[in-house]
Amino acid sequence: MKILMVCLGNICRSPLAEGILKQKSEGLSWVIESAGTGAYHVGEAPDPRSIAVGRKHGIDISGQRAQQFKARHFDEFDRIYVMDSSNYQNVMKLASGEDDRSKVEILMNESRPNRNEAVPDPYWGDDGFENVYQMIDEACNSILKKFS
Repeated sequence: MKILMVCLGNICRSPLAEGILKQKSEGLSWVIESAGTGAYHVGEAPDPRSIAVGRKHGIDISGQRAQQFKARHFDEFDRIYVMDSSNYQNVMKLASGEDDRSKVEILMNESRPNRNEAVPDPYWGDDGFENVYQMIDEACNSILKKFS
């Protein structure tokens, strides 16, 4: 299973999602990466606040580097999880057909089906990172249960 986690800048939500699912799927032959729909932070490490909340929960994401989502990712991954409807729309614009579109899902639909609930972007505040961690953790548990 190859899974790509996608948010806007690839420094807050999707790096946490990558780290959480990597930890949970340890021992499985899964490939998990993350990307952003924007190119704002390409090559940068995750936000220090995401790194801190990951460390608090025993996950080190400090070695990750941001990349931008590209159409080629549809060929490289089985599932593409986006953090909100804006990311969903941006990813879907690059889809070349139904095969590509069928790989894309809003992350929280895995644990809270059919709600299209966003994982909020904590970038502009300091208090949302733990909540984001908990939401992503919940969704990753559902992914693991569904595909392993």
